[in-house]
Amino acid sequence: MSPSKVGQVTRLIQGLSASNALEVLRVIPRKSARMIEKTLKSAIANATDPNSHKLDAALLLVKEAVANEGPRLKRYQPKARGSAGPIIKRTTHIQIVLTDGQ
Repeated sequence: MSPSKVGQVTRLIQGLSASNALEVLRVIPRKSARMIEKTLKSAIANATDPNSHKLDAALLLVKEAVANEGPRLKRYQPKARGSAGPIIKRTTHIQIVLTDGQ
């Protein structure tokens, strides 16, 4: 999925609490919202892990949510008269930074 499509959804959750961001992502009818929701759940699980950060899930805020461009897959599709047209499949790196509000 292209970074511009994912970036539109990531801008909606910046500055929200983690629980509110999950609720917002559940009602957005876009495929990118499902990917961001999965990434946000992973970030929450990493932040609340008792072996490392030990943060409280109720206090977590989405400090930053960014959709950076990943590598592009270049493919070609046959066209008329023996020519070929390029197809560029874009990928996205989703980065979510959580903070406990301090």
